[in-house]
Amino acid sequence: MTVDITTKYLGLDLSNPLVASSSPLTGKLNTLAQLEEAGAAAVVLPSLFEEQIEHDSWAVHDLYEYGSAISPEAFGGYIPEMEGYNTGPDHYLELLEKAKDNLTIPVIASLNGMSPGGWTAYAKTMEEAGADAIELNVYRVATDVNMTGGELEQGYIDLVTDVRESINIPLAVKISPYFSSTASMCRRLVEAGADGLVLFNRFYQPDINLDELKIKPDIVLSSPVNLRLPLRWTAILRGRIEASLAASSGVHTGEDVVKLVLAGSDVTMMTSALLKYGPSHLATVLFEMESWFAEREYTSLEQGKGSLSQASAADPEAFERTNYMRSLVTYSSRY
Repeated sequence: MTVDITTKYLGLDLSNPLVASSSPLTGKLNTLAQLEEAGAAAVVLPSLFEEQIEHDSWAVHDLYEYGSAISPEAFGGYIPEMEGYNTGPDHYLELLEKAKDNLTIPVIASLNGMSPGGWTAYAKTMEEAGADAIELNVYRVATDVNMTGGELEQGYIDLVTDVRESINIPLAVKISPYFSSTASMCRRLVEAGADGLVLFNRFYQPDINLDELKIKPDIVLSSPVNLRLPLRWTAILRGRIEASLAASSGVHTGEDVVKLVLAGSDVTMMTSALLKYGPSHLATVLFEMESWFAEREYTSLEQGKGSLSQASAADPEAFERTNYMRSLVTYSSRY
């Protein structure tokens, strides 16, 4: 049985819900081509960091090392050495233009910023270079004890507003789940101009090297257990906000993709599994996903999309705290 696995994300028609998210694999033309051949419906280029625009290469190098503790897109073990990494927009725009020339699938540019300002004019430059959409990757460590949660969140809103005003192409916002009211914040981001939300960023925490007595970055690739967080919030938000939903983190198998689609995801983002198994792993995931729907006689992806969201689930409380006690009671241990 043939299943229509097409989907729509940010207004873009995609052949399937598998998107290769921002990573070193999307930073080279040869691996971009491999990702498309293996079945990626779209790709997100590595992020152009705000720091890369505002500082010279040595300053960026310091921030690059620091940022490796919090962002999977800036880690020395996977990202090329600094001399090969983009220290400004020129190299990035060249990659974007070549990707558009060589790929037939949508190419999404990525901006990683912390504050509103003139640097968002580069979003317009990305649009002019041919980007089909822009993913704004926002993250800020709130270390200022005098900054309130409201001030921090308003900074996000201002940033999204600033970028939205500078471009006409679709805008996705990749966020963390760490807000006092995640659902409300998502609504505000959409009202500020986000056409889609990517749930969620994974931030790697620094470790301590006991031999050298130094702080060191420590990257741990995701595992399917990391799927639970985006799955939960995708299910909660489906039907409650007018925006595309992309689930990121923990997507390793076709079953992972199926779960997220049933929860309400329009697309699923993959990074860790592709870094671990290579671009060809996409073909395996695509086959597993399509087989699952075909075996259960679904006619299309849309038929199942959101069928197990909180709004549609027979037990909507399963996504809330009220299910916590039930989980504890039903857990069995050999002790």
